[in-house]
Amino acid sequence: MSSQLVVIPTRRAHSNHAEIARTIGIDIISGRYAEGVKLPGDAELTVIFRVSRPVLRESVKTLVAKGLLSTKVRVGTVVRERAAWNMFDADVLAWHLDVGIDMRFVRDLAEIRLAVEPRAAALAAGQRSDADLAELQRSIAWMRREPSDSGAFADADLSLHIAVANASGNPFMRSMGSVIEAALRASFLLSAPAEQEEREVTILTHQQIVDAIERRDPAAAADAMTKVIINGLQRRRSAGERDGTL
Repeated sequence: MSSQLVVIPTRRAHSNHAEIARTIGIDIISGRYAEGVKLPGDAELTVIFRVSRPVLRESVKTLVAKGLLSTKVRVGTVVRERAAWNMFDADVLAWHLDVGIDMRFVRDLAEIRLAVEPRAAALAAGQRSDADLAELQRSIAWMRREPSDSGAFADADLSLHIAVANASGNPFMRSMGSVIEAALRASFLLSAPAEQEEREVTILTHQQIVDAIERRDPAAAADAMTKVIINGLQRRRSAGERDGTL
């Protein structure tokens, strides 16, 4: 298995301080600023980024909150160890995709999803409301309408998974949305189910989640969710073997 990275560009930030945080965050994740390294001082960074000191400090605060940096008097701003990074943060996940991911990262995402999403599906089956079911049915219908190699299909897929998390009634599972989004975006862009057979399997397995939740069958819902996640991982492995990217 190759260790080659696959870059998945994400959306640009919408403000100066967010864009600077993104740039520094990517530099940290890529290793340009290694763990334990002290960042240049405020004076140098304001020149580099051509921004005011308050804007720069707001960017640093953002990265401190995400666990990438620490600031100490008479020490300065230092890159924290990777174990301290908030890997559930939407920006941190997005920056990893910007830098480039390998099969290890794809597996890590799948493993955390396997630890949480089947249980979310089981909970959803036990306590879903009519409104929850309507949202799940809307999402699967949306998937059926869209070409399976389109961004709209990926959006519909994500919508279904978020609907399951919401239907679980557990706020911690709802907070998994960023992880699910990153995993699905990576899986879709690396190996969209473009072939007809892959499309049919993808839609069928998602339909099985909806059906199990509709008939209030927690075990079947959990099994169907597990199948969906494993199928996506296997599809990525097969695509990597064909194109040599992962």
